[in-house]
Amino acid sequence: MSTLRVLLAALLCLLPTGCGTDNPFPESSTMWRIRERGMLTVGIKFDQPMFGYKDPASGRITGFDAEVARLIAKDLTGSERNIRFVETVSRERENFIAQGVVDVVIATYSITPARAQLVSFTDPYYYAGQDLLVRVADTTIEDVSDLEGKSVCTAKGSTSSDRLRTLAPGASLEIVDAYSVCVPALVAGRVDAISTDDTILLGLLDQHPDVFRLARKPFGREPYGMGVRKQDTGFRDYLNGLIGRWLRDGEWDRAFKDTIGVAGAAPDQSRPANR
Repeated sequence: MSTLRVLLAALLCLLPTGCGTDNPFPESSTMWRIRERGMLTVGIKFDQPMFGYKDPASGRITGFDAEVARLIAKDLTGSERNIRFVETVSRERENFIAQGVVDVVIATYSITPARAQLVSFTDPYYYAGQDLLVRVADTTIEDVSDLEGKSVCTAKGSTSSDRLRTLAPGASLEIVDAYSVCVPALVAGRVDAISTDDTILLGLLDQHPDVFRLARKPFGREPYGMGVRKQDTGFRDYLNGLIGRWLRDGEWDRAFKDTIGVAGAAPDQSRPANR
């Protein structure tokens, strides 16, 4: 009888559910570890309305990047609530990935050759264009060619600062850790403009509609990718599969409509092609 029980137990282990486990991912893979842990840890920004923003009253993280992260958590753990957000400013993204502080960084993370030497990027899940946010009353700045002799605030470690140095060499750059620092500086007139991706600027504009205006003359196109450990091709490929599924089944469009779409942005230029 004991031999029969042993045989039955062995047969059960060959079934898709395994020996009492419901983990469908390859053992020791990042997906498997997250499923076993029951929690996805995501690096995200806390100061970018429409993408990654921590509400000071409720503490809830909102925005397009947050919704994308919740979709991953739901697929990996069964619930979008099984997620822990870690504030990750631009200059810490590569460090947090390499040190294992987070499983994945989803933080308006532009894909560049230099960064791709340090981390593994997914396919683009979003496209943004760099633009300028200025004071409503300032009519001297309409596009990047007007920045000669102007002071422009942007974030450390961002591709925005690199592009400004190339396209507006006569501008004075104020490099800060977070775009939230730029807002009071622009209000007070300590800087003449804020420059970064247009969708981030839309979030800032939404908070100060009577104070700021968006130039709406984008220069440069930014593909956003999710960043994972350099050699973790399994996790990267899994995430690429999710992106493709969201584009096909409408999840991407729903996330856009509930976040960036509220500010009146159209998805046409931002949506990756269906795959």
